Order: sequence, then C-alpha cells, then structure tokens
Amino acid sequence: MNQTAPTPRVAVVTGGLGGLGTEICRQLAEAGHQVIAVDLPAREERLQAFHESLADLNGAVKYEPADVSQFDSCADLVARVEQRHGSVDILVNGAGITRDTSLRKMTPQQWHDLMRVNLDGVFNMCRNVVEGMTTRGFGRIVNLSSVNGQTGQFGQTNYSAAKAGVHGFGMALARETARKGITVNTVSPGYCDTALVAAVSADVRAQIIADIPVGRLGSAGDIARAVTFLAADDAGYITGANLPVNGGYFMSF
Repeated sequence: MNQTAPTPRVAVVTGGLGGLGTEICRQLAEAGHQVIAVDLPAREERLQAFHESLADLNGAVKYEPADVSQFDSCADLVARVEQRHGSVDILVNGAGITRDTSLRKMTPQQWHDLMRVNLDGVFNMCRNVVEGMTTRGFGRIVNLSSVNGQTGQFGQTNYSAAKAGVHGFGMALARETARKGITVNTVSPGYCDTALVAAVSADVRAQIIADIPVGRLGSAGDIARAVTFLAADDAGYITGANLPVNGGYFMSF
C-alpha cells in the first residue's frame, strides 16, 4: 500500500539553541518541516556553532531572535515568520530557565523571572499562533514540562509550579481547540544528559542514575522523538495528554 508523504509544515521551536531544542529542531527538519529556532539574541560564535551542527539539513532550520517573556516580542516573531516562511502550523514551547533555591530564601525576583519565561512564555507564544491555526483548521502545539512538575523537587518551588502549570494550561487549551483540528500536548522530560546535569557532582549524578529504572540518563534524541511524534499530522487523536519521557523515574496511572 502506498503511503502519503507527510505534509511539510512550518514549525517554531522556542529555546531552539539549547541542547534539547537543537535536537528537536533537527528531528522536525528531518521529518520534512521548515523549522524556525527561536531564542534570545545570541553571540555570533554560538549562532555559528548552532548552524554548523545542522549544516547537513541544507537550510531546513532557520534562526529568529525573540524574548518569549514579552508578548509584543512574540507577536513580532510570529509576524516575521509568517512573512518569510508561511503560516505557523507547529509550535514547540521549549524555552525555560531555572532559579533554584529553597522557598525560605527565594526572592520575588527569582519567582517572577522564572514565571515570565517558563509559564508566561507559553501563553505569549500560544496566544499569537492559535488564531491562525484555528482559521486554517490545523495546528500542533507541544509544550515541554518536566518530571519535577509532577513530583516536585527540593529548591524548585518556582520551577515545579511553572511546569505543572504548563500541563494545566495545555489541557485547557486542548479542550478549547480540539474541534478546530488543533492538538495541544505536553512532553515531560526526566533527567537528561545535559549541561545542567553534567555540572552536578559525580556522586549526585550516580545517585540520579541509580534511581532511574532504565539505568541511564535520557538523551536529547529521546525527548525530540516524543515531540516529533506528537507534532505529526497523523497524531490528531492525541490531545491534552502528558507524555513522560523519564526512563521510569516517575510512573503514574
């Protein structure tokens, strides 16, 4: 039986220059999409390294600067992307920061700075693409949460709250848009082989791995594979879901 080739889409990935973001961009591009990696204005050497790492994709991944914590910056970004590349059909909200400290030591600034990126950023981007998706009758939104949004984590009341909020936001938006051909889903990564985990002491890292049933840290590819699956045209019967990609670190019914 002949299979129809996937429809090429324009995909926007926030946090696109990060380790997870870069791999998400790669896998979406390999699936045939034109990908726009969105991140804060970056130093020339970082941009060059990013483009060199994706050089084999022959321009399927472009970069656009924006600050997801600012609504007007997101509006300007979407307008630029639509003018240069076409309508945004896939949105991956991957931008995020940490401001870790116990609540007893946390300042209002640490709380608000994180919320503006990790939670407000999801609203700002979704609000600026959902109208167009609704009009066209198609859209795929994938929001990155975290296992710590499910379990909580010492020193991360701000981060855990924001990441739990990401999925609550996604479930509500999924209900609003389901009949418009738009799906909204969450991917919750566990502990992955990233610079953040690499920076912790060897004994702490060993304990983390010991607590993961599959016996290893996740890879950027593990996360990107889940995102690409949910972003596919034929994933239209999955919406409002949270897909944990954590090696069994946290399991729930």
